[in-house]
Amino acid sequence: MLQIVLTLILYLLPLIPVGNYVYRIAAGKHTFADPVMDRVDHAIYKLCGVNPERSMDWKRYAGTLVGTNLVMILLGYLILRLQSLLFLNPNGIGSMDPSLSFNTIISFMTNTNLQHYAGETGLSYLSQMLVIIFMMFVSAASGYAACIAFIRGLAGRTSDQVGNFYSDLVRIITRVLLPFSILTGLLLVWQGVPQNFSGNIVVDTVEGARQIIATGPVAALESIKHLGTNGGGFLGANSSTPIENPTILTNLIELWSMMLLPGACVVTFGRMVHDRRTEPGTGSTVPQPVRQSLTARFFGKEGRSIFAAMGILFLIGLAVCFWAESQGNPLLSDLGLSQSMGSMEGKEVRFGTAQSSLFTAVTASFTTGTVNNMHDTLTPLGGMVPLLHMMLNVVFGGKGVGLMNMIMYAILAVFICGLMIGRTPEYLGKKVEGREMKLVALCIIIHPLLILSFTALAVTVPAGLAGITNPGYHGLTQVLYEYASSAANNGSGFEGLADNSFFWNITTGAVMFLGRYLPMVLQLAVAGSLMKKRFVNETTGTLHTDGIGFAVILVFVVYIFAALTFFPVLALGPIAEQLTLWA
Repeated sequence: MLQIVLTLILYLLPLIPVGNYVYRIAAGKHTFADPVMDRVDHAIYKLCGVNPERSMDWKRYAGTLVGTNLVMILLGYLILRLQSLLFLNPNGIGSMDPSLSFNTIISFMTNTNLQHYAGETGLSYLSQMLVIIFMMFVSAASGYAACIAFIRGLAGRTSDQVGNFYSDLVRIITRVLLPFSILTGLLLVWQGVPQNFSGNIVVDTVEGARQIIATGPVAALESIKHLGTNGGGFLGANSSTPIENPTILTNLIELWSMMLLPGACVVTFGRMVHDRRTEPGTGSTVPQPVRQSLTARFFGKEGRSIFAAMGILFLIGLAVCFWAESQGNPLLSDLGLSQSMGSMEGKEVRFGTAQSSLFTAVTASFTTGTVNNMHDTLTPLGGMVPLLHMMLNVVFGGKGVGLMNMIMYAILAVFICGLMIGRTPEYLGKKVEGREMKLVALCIIIHPLLILSFTALAVTVPAGLAGITNPGYHGLTQVLYEYASSAANNGSGFEGLADNSFFWNITTGAVMFLGRYLPMVLQLAVAGSLMKKRFVNETTGTLHTDGIGFAVILVFVVYIFAALTFFPVLALGPIAEQLTLWA
């Protein structure tokens, strides 16, 4: 318990400064990196032939984002199909087949990093760098850019412009992802993570067998995979292997890396909205107190309530996961085997139950997908926590997506509260009317629709049933987890499925693509609709959305929606398995 508490406390320390730094980048303010990075940015703009000064409305911004991503999907697909003919392939790895190439490139461009292959045997070093690592930078930056444009729309400084996608994309990479990745990579190399272009090493083990040890540019991938909430591993065993995650210190570095920027996005949101509410000439008539609390000053008042709601959801999930894993397996206890360390099946002894439970909760909540233990061997309730958090997709989330999804629930919450008192709902000083609620409802419905409909398809058709290796309750959970991970752009898996087949590659690829871009476009549409509206005066009947009370309301709305939508299928999967195990 002390390990978990100290890890979370140390995570909070850099959160405010990093959030303020990202805020300055998003607001176009001066940063310490500008003297060097401005030259790099201009070289990139000139090479690509784009005008970073041209402002875009939400439609052009969304279209540019999707179009740019599609071009990179095509180029990455070609590299995967031709990797056997290209250079930097010392291990002689062949090209990927069409369906797996489709799944892989969609997975990494959508920031999902779902892997139906083992990296050490399925990719050349060129593919690892030009496709995997490159996509990790670009996909993460695309998500953060969309989030920044979304926040600009909510702040409502202009009536139709949300920024320039190219400028946001490049500045996020050069000023945030790249320098932070270099620092993280050096720390990982210091702790023993490989970074080279050597071929695989063949060694003789103490048992007299021969073992192949994969090396390569591992540290470079590990750093951006966590900072960009990507999650794809250089190796098939991901961060549970000592090559990717050798020590407890690297485990902490990877934990903090994947948590840092999603949490900082909430700080950025609070600061940008606070600026709009306090600067003259913006049309806002919302009064601001002369003295603010410490949390309001650092997070921004609106950011404080959102962060509190996310934090409550995260801590509840973490507590359930840690408790479930600490209880052990009752069947082993019945055999007289000690369970004093909890359920250690599928866990690394250098991390134990505490760090494994924390890593599990973090990777699902921050939609990273990296794992330091086998999720397929989690206890039923322990495994339900990452599954549920991916279904919610609002517990911090990754690359700004969690914040945007939570704002959708915030708008839904003020709408429900407005219905209770017979008043037109307001959020951030703007009236929420029919158009916005239709867009919000559609955005919220897409996620469970993708998960549940494709799960139903998989357990119905022979091609889907052929991949299920466990016919019981756990088998349904495996299928549900696969599509929840795909729709939430998480990428982790229970790994009990035989998922490298045409059916699973195509269906999960479709879910990843739709789960990424449909909600993102709808969220930008919501921001574009709200930014055109005039600010309204705050009255005694206005629902305050900047306090702990609203955070609690938000938590209840999220859980009620989850219960109504997902409880039946959860009852057939992990809940039924838990009741059977402890019967």
